[in-house]
Amino acid sequence: MTLLIPLLAAAVAGCGLVSDDGDDQGGGRSFTVAAAGDILMHPELVDQARKDAKHTGKGVAGLDFGPMMAGIKPVISKADLAICHFEPVMGTEKGPFEGFPDFQVPPQTAKTIKGLGYDTCSTASNHTLDHGYTGVKRTLDALDAAGVKHTGSFRTQKEALTPLIMNVKGVKVAQISFAYGFNEPHQLPKGKPWVANQQSLGRIKAAEQRARKAGAEVVILSLHWGHEHEPSATATQLSFARQLAHHTGINLVIGHHAHVVQPMEKVDGLWVAYGMGNQIARHEQPTGLTEEGVIGWFTFTEHGKGHWEVQPRFEPTLLQIPPDAENATDGGKATYGDDDARDYRLLDVPAALRDDQDLTEGQRARLRLAFERTEGTLYNRGAAKDGLKPLTPLP
Repeated sequence: MTLLIPLLAAAVAGCGLVSDDGDDQGGGRSFTVAAAGDILMHPELVDQARKDAKHTGKGVAGLDFGPMMAGIKPVISKADLAICHFEPVMGTEKGPFEGFPDFQVPPQTAKTIKGLGYDTCSTASNHTLDHGYTGVKRTLDALDAAGVKHTGSFRTQKEALTPLIMNVKGVKVAQISFAYGFNEPHQLPKGKPWVANQQSLGRIKAAEQRARKAGAEVVILSLHWGHEHEPSATATQLSFARQLAHHTGINLVIGHHAHVVQPMEKVDGLWVAYGMGNQIARHEQPTGLTEEGVIGWFTFTEHGKGHWEVQPRFEPTLLQIPPDAENATDGGKATYGDDDARDYRLLDVPAALRDDQDLTEGQRARLRLAFERTEGTLYNRGAAKDGLKPLTPLP
């Protein structure tokens, strides 16, 4: 399945996206937000970046993550504010690199994140403390060097208490980021309880209040929560979403951690994306669901002083992966079939269906499955009746 989609310039110009509709609602100021799932560079993806660097002659220290993720650039770069979720810990440019359980990934990924059009990343996850304070500092230093803002983990107490507020088309937008906890045996360093944000209603309320006092007009919460590989929101997620809706003034919740897409729901006026799936990851045992993700597209429109309406849209994504040679019954000597991927490539599903004229019927069927399954999952808590629609209709 060789779906290289180099039609980026044309896609940026036309892209086939439905209208944002925000300016048609009779409101005031308006801006758009794109937010996607977990970025988790497993070793197989690092190997792909090494392979791609040999072809492109680009990248840093023999790694180029650009070709692998280029398929989503037209959507991400079109948003007024683009938010990523960076789950693992950065290492050094030449490694060593590690996968699960204690991730240490190339800092070159930060440059690719910036190149895709991301403005900021949430960094609070269960892997934040995989390499202690040193790992946190390396990660944030790498994002800084690439020009990507960040929140959720911190190098100093002052940094932890300083809200991240961005000027988005004249609107002061804050991002806050929290995780349910950290993988054992890792704990917050002694004397540095502020290194990473751990989820609680009180802490989230306090972070929102700090942002509001600093002038934030809109507050977006990135939340690492739920159960891994579970497409349904858990009872704890549902309950906590209602606490957020009732006891905070947060304007949007973007969820991560499950590694599969979970529903979106409007909870007493608050849109909650329970889980965006993976933006890009290569788990030891791919399930089909772990390769599927979604980019949430949210149009904020002001109706009256300080009252923001959020209109949600979604764009399904799919990571195509080559056959797993290690598990091939012939000892890894199988030849590729017409439907097989030769390289890891992250695809914008409707754009691939629309623009790639060389797709086989099998490839088209896989892409349609990704779209329809993602759509069904997102809708299964009633989001369609509250206005959730595809950003780009299924071709």
